[in-house]
Amino acid sequence: MIDVHCHLNFHAFEKDVDKVIESAFDAGVTKIINVGTKLDSSQKAVELAKSHKNLYAIVGVHPHHADKILKNNWIEQLEKIAKSSKKIVAIGECGLDYYRYKTNNIVDPILQKRTFIKQIELSHKLKLPLQIHNRRAGKDVIDILKNHKSYLLNPPGVFHCFAGSLDILKSALQMGFYVGFDGNITYKGIAIGETTDLKELLRHAPLDRIVTETDSPFLAPLPHRGRRNMPEHVIIVGKFIGKLKGLTFEQVEEQTTKNANQLFKLNANN
Repeated sequence: MIDVHCHLNFHAFEKDVDKVIESAFDAGVTKIINVGTKLDSSQKAVELAKSHKNLYAIVGVHPHHADKILKNNWIEQLEKIAKSSKKIVAIGECGLDYYRYKTNNIVDPILQKRTFIKQIELSHKLKLPLQIHNRRAGKDVIDILKNHKSYLLNPPGVFHCFAGSLDILKSALQMGFYVGFDGNITYKGIAIGETTDLKELLRHAPLDRIVTETDSPFLAPLPHRGRRNMPEHVIIVGKFIGKLKGLTFEQVEEQTTKNANQLFKLNANN
């Protein structure tokens, strides 16, 4: 299995990141992609990727941090980071987020959109796919991507931790995007603010467009919910996908690994 989205660069792994990576590989995870959410965490993701085999990096600015970019040349700084290693495989996580967090109000949507568009342009310039963050903003995300269709690669990228409506899923797939599913597909019910059960979205997503994620340290799957999530739990995600779709774990593992390798060109990056 490949975990295409985790945050080993976050404080939750500060004391034991090497052990966590080793544990994941021992469990059967073959590759891990570590994701930045602002400039400093992106740089840290790159440094970790350089120091571990089969560990890669995605660099970008999360919409939740769009109001915290203090320097006007942030996109130039991000471009410099993105050019610093062949192990950087995408731009992200970037997108829109209209959720009101306990620690942060909703970031100005206009500022979020500007930051998102800048990263779409950078993705095109560097020929790196996008890793999209969408929370309660599906229509605006799709509209921006459609309005910048000429900037999208083939394939254009992935919707990380997919959520939304069946219409949003259909639009994302029509544009060529892959969709990522995480440990929250094992949860019961529909998340607050959402309209469609993740299991329903998973049923309608074709296997040849699915990639597996953990979003560690967040969204630990059952029976680990409430505890620190780990990249090794991507195997639980894969098994759940197989169970829901009536497939063997081996079928899910083979196809999602193929999908991730094709999307991020992992076999071409050491």
